[in-house]
Amino acid sequence: MIPELGHFVLALALALSLAQAAVGFIGAQRAEARLMAAAGPLAAGVLVAVGLAFGCLMWSYVVNDTTVANVVQNSHSAKPLLYKISGTWGNHEGSMVLWVLILALCGGAVAGFGGNLPSALQARVLAVLALVGAGFLGFILATSNPFDRVWPPPVDGQGLNPILQDPGLAFHPPLLYLGYVGFAVTYAFAVAALIEGRVDAAWGRWVRPWALAAWSLLTLGIALGSWWAYYELGWGGYWFWDPVENASLLPWLAGCALLHSAIVVEKREALKTWTVFLALLAFGMSLLGTFLVRSGVLNSVHAFANDPERGVVILALLAAFIGGGFALFAWRAASMTPTGIFAPLSREGALVMNNLLLCSIAAVVLVGTLYPMFADLLLSEKISVGPPFFNTATLPLAAPLIGAMAVGPLLPWKRARLFPAIQRLWWVALGALAAFLLCLALSGARIGPALGFAAAVWLIAGAAADIADRTALFSRPRAAWGRAKGLPRAAWGAAVGHAGLGVTVLGLAGMGIATDMLAALKPGETTRLAGYEFRLDAVRDVTGPNWTARRATVEIRRDGALVTVLEPDRRTFPVGRMTTTEAAIHTTVLSDLYVVLGEERDGAAILRLHHNPLAPWIWTGAAIMALGGGLSLSDRRMRVAAPAAKLAAPGMGKAAQA
Repeated sequence: MIPELGHFVLALALALSLAQAAVGFIGAQRAEARLMAAAGPLAAGVLVAVGLAFGCLMWSYVVNDTTVANVVQNSHSAKPLLYKISGTWGNHEGSMVLWVLILALCGGAVAGFGGNLPSALQARVLAVLALVGAGFLGFILATSNPFDRVWPPPVDGQGLNPILQDPGLAFHPPLLYLGYVGFAVTYAFAVAALIEGRVDAAWGRWVRPWALAAWSLLTLGIALGSWWAYYELGWGGYWFWDPVENASLLPWLAGCALLHSAIVVEKREALKTWTVFLALLAFGMSLLGTFLVRSGVLNSVHAFANDPERGVVILALLAAFIGGGFALFAWRAASMTPTGIFAPLSREGALVMNNLLLCSIAAVVLVGTLYPMFADLLLSEKISVGPPFFNTATLPLAAPLIGAMAVGPLLPWKRARLFPAIQRLWWVALGALAAFLLCLALSGARIGPALGFAAAVWLIAGAAADIADRTALFSRPRAAWGRAKGLPRAAWGAAVGHAGLGVTVLGLAGMGIATDMLAALKPGETTRLAGYEFRLDAVRDVTGPNWTARRATVEIRRDGALVTVLEPDRRTFPVGRMTTTEAAIHTTVLSDLYVVLGEERDGAAILRLHHNPLAPWIWTGAAIMALGGGLSLSDRRMRVAAPAAKLAAPGMGKAAQA
């Protein structure tokens, strides 16, 4: 009965979404207050219906209802409760329901917290979100019904992919989807603005919090996925430029450009057309990522679907929403003439440079990700594009971007001179140079890591210089504390976010001098790596909830003193008939000691040993970046009513006055 209820409320959510879209568009076009007001309650109804459907699916997993085909294919009674719950979205059908649930949450938030929006704009935004939701609800009901029954029911299910049975990956998809789907709101604002033919400072203030929230959550989602790959897959790395990884990086880059561009719209009413374009692009990259992962065109642990019919439907949705959005953009963009004029050398100019470099990096990642698939489809050639291409192509673009991040915040709006800003950064440049020379000496003249350390210090010290400049720390130090307390939280958030990127770059640079080795050890034997002595004490059998394992005990000493004891596993899951590695990691502030147990040969265990300097700083930096986003969101200016939208300029046509 519960699955039937879930299926029914999904269909109900589709009907409510279509009604929400209709009343939103018609009400805004006719300026009928009652119709526009009805869009909010309908959005709440969609949220309740989709939430109930998701709850029904989760209940089916928790009780291991083997009459539901989705549960049979992705769960098992022996799984721990956490993985029964996370199994709800650890498959194609369930992940799409989660996608729609988060979209419904966004619609409910716009309805509940958008009281300061003009009625017509709010109605159109809700209508666009409803259209997107209706498209995906139709997709779920037509091709990916999570409540399909199986009869006769099997005794038990087939189990969740063992690689996905991990706490980190249990929370990774929801965070990632919150970022992906959050950009649907900025997309809806962009489409609504194109329909009205009007973008002004108020629109920029309304869009920026949504872009900031989506970007911050996507940052956490990407970081959590990278951390999971680092400790779960047993290869000792953090990013492989895998197409699925790239699919999440693309909206992150576009969203980063969007939230910076929206600042210019809010402050100077410039870059209007470009900001609308970025809002469409960010959601387009999110949908592209959904298509790549859910259509089956990629072979990955993340790619759940392999049905061509599903891929065609998702591609049709991608074409409809993104193609339609850009078609509307081509038609209406000319009406949004900019009113803010600025010199190339100004804070606006620095943000434009930021946008161009971020979009250039995104273009490189997009081409490198899609070209092998097109080459296979059109030329029947198997081409592999891996880390060497991406590293070589993106680093020259990332270098000026990092350089501008410290200079840009010190430039005034509208018009600036470069020398005064550089003059205030002399101590930042000196610190970066010192970091470069020190790393060069300690790493054996390795240029790449030394440049990375210099860039990290430049970013972190540059963020500190921004705050010091805003508080007049060096010119009037006695009053600096009072000014610091009076600084907007958005200013603190921007500085913290930039510093967080510097911390991540510091971790990446540290991984550039990491060392590793393979060692075949029998119990009692030792080997050395990076000044540490690794001794294999024993290898024994252990049993878990739904797995068995061989577990090694490795004692690590430095200069005779015990540092830690690590116990890596090699686990076998009988239900999934799969073997996984569980790395054992000893984390300190400065490094990770990382041990992976491989196969055993002739009484010796094969161990992969890593010494990864500053590795934890990669994910710590990502958390700091997200914290910076949270600080900016807590700024009162992000929560109070935006200024009233201005009337459209003459010549925008009747649609601009709607």
